[in-house]
Amino acid sequence: MKFLASTTLLLATPLLASAASLPKFFDPTQATLRVNTDDKPKVPGDNPLNYCKSPSDYVLQIDNVDLDPNPPAAGQKLLITASGTFNQRIEKGAYANLEVKYGLITLVKQTVDLCEQLENVDLKCPLEEGPMVLTKEVDLPGFIPKGTFSVLADVYNHNDDQVTCLEANGIKF
Repeated sequence: MKFLASTTLLLATPLLASAASLPKFFDPTQATLRVNTDDKPKVPGDNPLNYCKSPSDYVLQIDNVDLDPNPPAAGQKLLITASGTFNQRIEKGAYANLEVKYGLITLVKQTVDLCEQLENVDLKCPLEEGPMVLTKEVDLPGFIPKGTFSVLADVYNHNDDQVTCLEANGIKF
């Protein structure tokens, strides 16, 4: 893809917006998810992303991911610029296990077809082996509730090889 790390954030954006339907009595400041990411490698660039483990065996080698603004802000445009290299072609059958949490509450835990989701960033399968660059601007909804969010995207190709696994913990809106 012209960049999986960016797609992770783009996939998560509509999911965060859906959190607006949480009951008004839920106070996210009382239930903030605290995940220790000190031992997890940081994704290069100006972003809140960490790898789930050492990225040396991933199909996608990320060079850089920048977010502007970082952290993202509700009601503002988010500019994502990213670059990296695919060590294998990404074909139909690739998938991502996604999880989005709002405080301690799991909003989304599902497996999605990666090729279908790529349309959200104006791409389609197959994604060829080699270097890729992505620049994408996203309008974040103004009604994302205040609180702390965590996102996990664990991505696999059609052969079940791990493309990448990324976490963003403690994203505050």
